[in-house]
Amino acid sequence: MAGKGTRLRPQTLTTPKPLIRIAGKTIVQRIVDVVTKNQKHIIKNVGFIIERPNLEIETTLHSIGEKTGIKTHVFYQKKAEGTAHAIYCAKKLLFGPTMIIFSDTLFETELVFSDNLDGCILVKEVENPRAYGVVKLNNQGHIVEFLEKPKKPVSNLAIVGIYYFKNGEIVKTEINNILEKNIMINGEYQITTVLENLKNKGLIFKPHTIKKWFDFGTPKNLLLSHAEILKTEFPKGQKFKNTKINPPCYFGNNVTVVDSTIGPNVSVGDGTSIISSSIENTIIQSNSKLTCAKLKDSIIGNNVEYNSGFNSVNIGDYSTFK
Repeated sequence: MAGKGTRLRPQTLTTPKPLIRIAGKTIVQRIVDVVTKNQKHIIKNVGFIIERPNLEIETTLHSIGEKTGIKTHVFYQKKAEGTAHAIYCAKKLLFGPTMIIFSDTLFETELVFSDNLDGCILVKEVENPRAYGVVKLNNQGHIVEFLEKPKKPVSNLAIVGIYYFKNGEIVKTEINNILEKNIMINGEYQITTVLENLKNKGLIFKPHTIKKWFDFGTPKNLLLSHAEILKTEFPKGQKFKNTKINPPCYFGNNVTVVDSTIGPNVSVGDGTSIISSSIENTIIQSNSKLTCAKLKDSIIGNNVEYNSGFNSVNIGDYSTFK
């Protein structure tokens, strides 16, 4: 969670991307829920890696662990030096069966792995592999090469940012190795370097294809993933005064909607009021006030006051538009 989230600004100027709420739940809460639901192991520890100490963020993260009965740890990556470096900041948790998950990657799949493998790399078939780390397989279905954003396509199996290792100690040892030898790609210590080195040392990895992959990296992808989540979680409409609700929509606690048309694909956070508005395919966070809004494909942060003027907006927290 130590990244800047620059592609999702202004939403991430005050709220880290993994703590953005999608239909009432933060992205990182949703990830923890998926893992605890689909994993055969009893999960004893969860570690969150953030940029620097922050009491508000850490309190939220500890509450996630408390809800699921998992001991929670927070680590700091004070300088952004790549994915492998970030993982090494949580080295005290790298032992035994271990999962490593990028905190903006929500997915659907069963998390059951063979004990005969050293690890599994979760993948998804994509049309443009140049934008991702990818894996190349041999005839036995074992991974023979890990490539970081290859210029020439050698595989369409994109690494989605989720890894399982039978023993986290091997990961810790190998990351320490590349740090000591200063082995970098584009100025950063990459997890793909660690995986490639472990494979070359004889460890066996297989791909594990996921059913669905929800990407929250950009405003467009955030809205697309949000719409998919609403379809399964909130298919029915709700009732408000002189208002038409086109499902699927989510409404938090103490929401006021009057003289409006809402939906489809709209989330409204706690304490928000919407008056005389028409809104679709939009995320609205908590304690905001919208009047005479006609919005589509928009993102509204927390504590925003908005009164007409635009058709599609991306407004960060504590903003006023009149």
